[in-house]
Amino acid sequence: MILGTGIDLIEVARILGAVERFGDRFLARVLLPPEIAYCRSYSRPGPHIAARFAAKEAISKAFGTGIGKQLGWHDMEIARRESGEPYVVLHGKGAELLAARGGGQLHVSLSHTDNYATAIAILEDSPIFSSKAS
Repeated sequence: MILGTGIDLIEVARILGAVERFGDRFLARVLLPPEIAYCRSYSRPGPHIAARFAAKEAISKAFGTGIGKQLGWHDMEIARRESGEPYVVLHGKGAELLAARGGGQLHVSLSHTDNYATAIAILEDSPIFSSKAS
């Protein structure tokens, strides 16, 4: 059963503006070191940074919390499988929130162009809590 969904769309220029204004401070506030390293591995990191920003916003919407006291930027990490598929790693309050909501899986999908980045997140219940479980 789906417990929550979230979607976010952001202009890449908005994120690049924040990076230009605040530099590494902005990146360190929003992304974890492995995410920063991944984005910087590209000659044009802006769309990749923006996609991760959008993913974290979408995840916070799927949880119904927004980003703030209950769920912070560093409580969520967007990682990649060898196939290139993104997946979510929850840390700290993120992992606690998943357990509190009875969540089992958190799916994420990202997309970007030179101008926009978007992400969707779907929070599913755990089979233990599912009404279909026997």
